Amino acid sequence: MDMSTGEQRLDPAAAGAVATPTRSNERIKGILFLSAGALIFTIQDVIIKWISGDYPVTQILATRSLVAFAPLFILLYFDGGLRSVSGRRLGRLLIRAGLLFLSYTAYYLAIAAIPLAEAGALFYTAPLFIVALAGPVLHERVGLNHWTAVVVGFIGAMIMIMCRIGADVIDAAALFSLAAAALYALAQVMARDLGTTHRASVMALYQNSVNLAAALVIGLVAGDGAFADVSHPSLAFFLRSWSMPDLVDLLLMGSTGLVAAVAIWCLTHAYRIAEANVIAPFEYSSVVWLVLAGYFIWGEVPKLLTVAGGLLIIAAGIYVLRASRTST
Repeated sequence: MDMSTGEQRLDPAAAGAVATPTRSNERIKGILFLSAGALIFTIQDVIIKWISGDYPVTQILATRSLVAFAPLFILLYFDGGLRSVSGRRLGRLLIRAGLLFLSYTAYYLAIAAIPLAEAGALFYTAPLFIVALAGPVLHERVGLNHWTAVVVGFIGAMIMIMCRIGADVIDAAALFSLAAAALYALAQVMARDLGTTHRASVMALYQNSVNLAAALVIGLVAGDGAFADVSHPSLAFFLRSWSMPDLVDLLLMGSTGLVAAVAIWCLTHAYRIAEANVIAPFEYSSVVWLVLAGYFIWGEVPKLLTVAGGLLIIAAGIYVLRASRTST
């Protein structure tokens, strides 16, 4: 899928840039940026689930993307300005943006049909995919300690799922979350490679542009509700007709653009400056925030096993941070 061979990279040691060990302080920064992005995205997930029964996902994404341009251009201004935007490696930039559009859309379709915490826990199998891809794609050394942390975090996520849903309640929408995780992992692995030539704000701008274009195209095809005669909540969320929102709902849609712009930049920057296999386990922290959101907003009291799963996730993150420090 490489459509941009032969270009000069930012790092003179182009061929070995992605294999060079990242310094400890850069790893810590990457972890902090990724954790912040996960927390901020939780706010967006809550808003989208809140209004998912009244509007189609494409209308929400289009509104979000339009609003997001303002903060993204501000971020771009402080991160190199418009001169940093170029067509270099355009194919990879567009492919990565397309993967993220598919990933986030699939995830939103999932949360329309199954509880937020379960959808989030399934989505955060993404670090397993990231670690699996980091070796063959980025040639990063994936140590046993990193694999251990990811597996422990995954076990924590599975505990949180199984203590809240039974086999008879598993919805086909769960597959949307798993597909979203795989697509997201591939996109973030690409961010690590693209980070040698492009800043995080540039990648985020391309992503937002593709989000808007794709949402508008789907809206033109299905926005009149011609295909909306479906019963499954996920498909209804995708095929529902566009309608004029009231002021409150319009503000909620627009606020997701501000939230997403900051969160996208945080996540992209994290994978740009730090090894994917080191920071990936911190993706799990979002599961904790989703459970807390369910408790404070919808009154969902977490069970003891839910708390145990969350503690495993936190422990995995602390472990990989300590292992990263001692490996430098």
